[in-house]
Amino acid sequence: MRNTSLDHTEFASIVAAITGAFGDPTRREIYLHIRECGEGTNASQIAEEFSLHPNVARHHLDKLLSGGYLEVSLQKSTGSTAGRPSKTYKISNPNQPLNLDVRRDSILISLLARTLSLLPTEEAEKLAEEVGAEVGRSMAESLGTKETQRSFRSATDAIVDALISHGFSARAELSEKGELRILSEHCPFGSMPIEHPVICAVDQGLVRGMLSVLYGDAETSLTSSLPKGNKVCVTQVSI
Repeated sequence: MRNTSLDHTEFASIVAAITGAFGDPTRREIYLHIRECGEGTNASQIAEEFSLHPNVARHHLDKLLSGGYLEVSLQKSTGSTAGRPSKTYKISNPNQPLNLDVRRDSILISLLARTLSLLPTEEAEKLAEEVGAEVGRSMAESLGTKETQRSFRSATDAIVDALISHGFSARAELSEKGELRILSEHCPFGSMPIEHPVICAVDQGLVRGMLSVLYGDAETSLTSSLPKGNKVCVTQVSI
């Protein structure tokens, strides 16, 4: 009988592949949406259309712009009140055939789903969080912050910005007890956590890993999540 168990390295490789694809499905949908908008659109309209934080919407638009998929023009404000011109995004070459990698994410997600089904839940959660922490440390080190250690609040702000740049709609707030919580209303894994809630442990690990580099050791716990029926995912941080 063939052994279907997975070791840590195999599991880590699969989850790391998924984290490397953060934001891609949303970005693809944004691109397709803009193709249908003949007059172009702006970041605020994209944020509203896809229920994203404005910073997340701008991140996706900037990625599409730098890849040559979009072009941008400045639109002057109308009315009696003068304001800063807004950026209007259009498809750079509407006649160019679509060449988006629509299968890559679905293949990876299917592979991860099958992998998770081979592991006991507790073990899968532990490994997923460890992988998230490894990725989080790598993300934090890429910010070039080794010279000086940040304050806790500064580290948290950097973590929120990093999560936003990877497809999360994240923000930080203090609870009624004065405890810091990182909230995310949009998950770049799509519907994956609903079918396999264990993947939420990756998010928890990401926050812990980034904090360990930017500030110091901290405990993180997932107190609310979409798979549990909550309206928002909440990672609570304790130092």
